[in-house]
Order: sequence, then structure tokens, then C-alpha cells
Amino acid sequence: MEKTMREPVITRAEDLIYGRAPHPVRCGLGPLEIGGGTVVPEVNYTLPTMEISEATWPKVIEHYREMISHVLARAVALRMPGLVLEFEHLPPMTERPQWGAEITRLTRDLMEKTHSAHGLPVALRVTPVDLRDATRPPRLRTGEELPVMLESFRLCAEAGADILSIESVGGKEINDAAMVEGDLIGTVAGTAVLGARDVAFLWDRIAEIARETGTIAGGDTACGFANTAMVLADRGMLPGVFASVVRALGAARTAAAHEHGAVGPTKDCAYEGPVLKALFGVPISMEGKSAACAHLSHVGNVAAACADLWSNESVQNVRLLAGSGPEVFAEILAYDCRLMNEATARGEAARLQEWLVASDATLNPQAFIITPEASLALAKAIAAEGGYLARARAVAQCAIDLLRTASDDGTLSLEPRERVW
Repeated sequence: MEKTMREPVITRAEDLIYGRAPHPVRCGLGPLEIGGGTVVPEVNYTLPTMEISEATWPKVIEHYREMISHVLARAVALRMPGLVLEFEHLPPMTERPQWGAEITRLTRDLMEKTHSAHGLPVALRVTPVDLRDATRPPRLRTGEELPVMLESFRLCAEAGADILSIESVGGKEINDAAMVEGDLIGTVAGTAVLGARDVAFLWDRIAEIARETGTIAGGDTACGFANTAMVLADRGMLPGVFASVVRALGAARTAAAHEHGAVGPTKDCAYEGPVLKALFGVPISMEGKSAACAHLSHVGNVAAACADLWSNESVQNVRLLAGSGPEVFAEILAYDCRLMNEATARGEAARLQEWLVASDATLNPQAFIITPEASLALAKAIAAEGGYLARARAVAQCAIDLLRTASDDGTLSLEPRERVW
């Protein structure tokens, strides 16, 4: 059902800040509080390039045992105030739900041993793959992939997941073609109308599984839409201004998850997180400069401005000079979070946030559009409308107006080819 919010939970930009959310989430061992005043690392890890099959499965398990053990050990050594581990499935781990559940159970066992020995507050996010676009055109509601994916959610929840999330793909088959042609009407339809309807459909089911298993319905992401646009823009294949409008539309899309049961923390690759935090008061996970192992961007500092979890996106289990990839990025995140938490402890959170924003926001439209001020404006545009189409139109127009005004008054530096857009 499409709803009208009328007003965001957060109504002042100065209240949209890292480490604090109006509705914190408590979960995991400790338990861990997310959004209660402290920014916590979220470490995401994955396999090196390798085949996943019956024959290689024992080796897959050993990779995960090594990655998780190294990250937990580093968290203890650095006295992290807490930690979220994210097990983001690779497709075979959702296609065979018992495989995803096996790694979830392994992770939970290692977490419990570390918590028992050292008292580390720790929680586990599990993110199954949205399998439904394996065939084209996808059968999002009637295909055989949907029940397999939902079974994966249930088995992982029963095996020890604390937070359930997904990177859903409904509407992507429309958006992909529209976006590469710079077709805003098609992008509105694919991302924030058809996409939002599918998010609502999907999260009714994920939230039900979360209720039945005592887990947290975390959040979704417009990654396959807005992050695709972000990467294409970085490569000069799409205007950055257009990608920024897609980001705004992504916020309208992902908002449907929180109207249908998601309570946060949001998914790390949802750069629309600040808008969701303003709308619903949920804690958010964000990624930026310390996610360069996964993708390049122009939002390295500003992305931290409102973060409650600070993530590396994903890093392969490869050997670096200092240690394994996941271990190294756990340390990088730990020091980032220390700085933010120290600024908060000294009453200087607003000043550090100002610097994080100012260092990026004037240089690229994609950084500008996720600043606290712009995020709050986008949130207000979404909240004022009821239907998905009305929201999409309003938030796209708001983004365009914000970008035009900032370009005209010199707040945002745009290249001539970008100003045309």
C-alpha cells in the first residue's frame, strides 16, 4: 500500500549527524547498539576469484573461517567499541540455501567464542542475493527463484543472522536501458515506481521472516540503480548530474522497504542512507573512502557525515603486505570510527561533519546531493507525497532544483558539459 508520511522524523539538518539515530537498533551479542551515539565498523569480506562448487566447497569454508577469524582478532586487538560483520552471499550461496546457512552458522560460532572470551559487542548482517533477474524478462513474483531466495533468508536467520538485508533488483530491467540513454522518464518508472512497488512486495515477506525468527529486518539499497549510475558517471559514460538525480530516485525506491517492515541499519551501499535516516529515524550504514577496495567514487568523505555504521563495502581475501585484505580494512575502518567518536566525545561532532562535507560537496554533484542539507530537502519532498509516481516526480524535481541553484550560486562547481544537463 502506498502511504503518505507528510514530514520526516528528522526535520533539521543539524540533527542529521553520524553516530546518532532517533530509533537506534540493538542486536547481536552484547547486545550491540547501532545509532546510539557511537559509529561502529561494518566489515564486509568475500572470496578471491575462484569457482564455487561441491569440489571447492571445503576450500570456500576455510576462506570464510580465515577471514572472520582475522577480522575478529583485529577488532579485539584495536579495542573496537563494537563490530558488525556482513556476510554478503555470492549467487551459489543463495541458490543453495543450505550453503549460505552453513557459512552463517560458522560465523555465529566464531562470534560467540570471541564475545565470550573478550566481551566484544558484535552482530552479523546476512545479505542473500536477489536471484530473480537470472532470466530476462524476470518473473519477480511468480518465478521459481523467489521461494529459493526466501528460503535462504529463513535458513540464514535460523542459523544465527542478526540483521537481514538485500540488494533488490525489481525495475532494473526497465531502468538499465533508460539510464544509459539518459531517459529520465524511463528511469523514474524503473527505479522509483516499478522498483518501489517491488521493494514493498519483497519487504512484506522479508519482514515476516524477521518477525518469525527474531531477527532484524535491516534494509534494502538502490545499488543496482544509483550506484550503477555513479560508476558510469565516474567513467565518463553518464553525466554526474543525471547520476545524482538517479540517487534521489533511489531514495524514493528504498523508502518503500521501511514502510514495509525494515527498521535499519540500512545497507552500506545505499548512499541514499541519509535521506532514509531523515525520513524514518533509522540508523544507517555508509561507505566512502575506505571502500575504495570495491569501487571508486567522488563521495569519500561526505558519505561519513551521517553514518552510524562505517563500511568497506567488500574486500577479497587476498594477501597484502600487512595481512589479509579483510583484516587490513577492518583496521582502516576502526581508525576512521575512532576519529568520529573522539570528535563526538569532545563535543566537536558538528565541526568534523562540516569538514567531511566541505571537502567533497563543492567538487562533484554526486557528493553534493548526499550532504545533510540536500538529503533533508529530498526527504521532505518524498514525505509530502503519497503515491510512488508523485514521490518520484517530486524528489527528481527537488534534486534538479538543488543542483541548479548550487551551480548558479557557485556552491557547486560543474563542468560546462554537466551544466547542460
